[in-house]
Amino acid sequence: MTKKSRPTNPLALAVLALLFERPMHPYEMASTLKRRHKEDSIKLRFGSLYTVIELLLARGLIRAGEPSRAGKRPERTVYTLTDAGRDELVDWMRDLLRDPAKEYLQFEAGLCLLGVLPPNEAVELLRHRANRLAGMVAQLQAQLADVAQQDFATLSVGEQLPPALAGQKRIPPLFTVEAEYRLALLKAEHAFVSELVRRIVDEGWGPVELWRDAQAAAARQHESDANNREGAM
Repeated sequence: MTKKSRPTNPLALAVLALLFERPMHPYEMASTLKRRHKEDSIKLRFGSLYTVIELLLARGLIRAGEPSRAGKRPERTVYTLTDAGRDELVDWMRDLLRDPAKEYLQFEAGLCLLGVLPPNEAVELLRHRANRLAGMVAQLQAQLADVAQQDFATLSVGEQLPPALAGQKRIPPLFTVEAEYRLALLKAEHAFVSELVRRIVDEGWGPVELWRDAQAAAARQHESDANNREGAM
């Protein structure tokens, strides 16, 4: 399967990865992702999960077993990974880790249109963002420190662990690396925003006078347009 024909929803990747471990039914997939806090990195909704499963079935990447019922529980279908699904999972992972991709971030969109706001207001908003980022950094650092001290056996209750993991006392960092990446991004963004505020305030970055002149010109144009509309009434 080529990149163009590959599912674009990261939840599809998560389903393939879960079935790489062992066969599962959808409820078990969702509960496993939540228990492992993977929904912090991959958006998880039950409706989307079933849509993804149907897509993977249609493309021959997973296989459905016969529906079964345990006691009074709802009927459930267990899915397994096909050979084609395993190949697609490995290829997809290789592409993700090897090839940087352009991601259209909302903050980047705001920065590219920064001149819409007056310099003073932009500085105050960026300072507010920097403060919130600092809090997020501290919170995530505390969470990682807490997880590092927790007993792995307690956290993995209900999981069918591979033999290699059964004797682990602490959570291997392999399973929290995405949080480390998120922390690195938060730190980098905090440093960038703080430095940008300093440059605007201390160095007149922009330059600020050009920025203010553009704001004044836009205000005059807006006022002129408003007057023209009133005069045409």
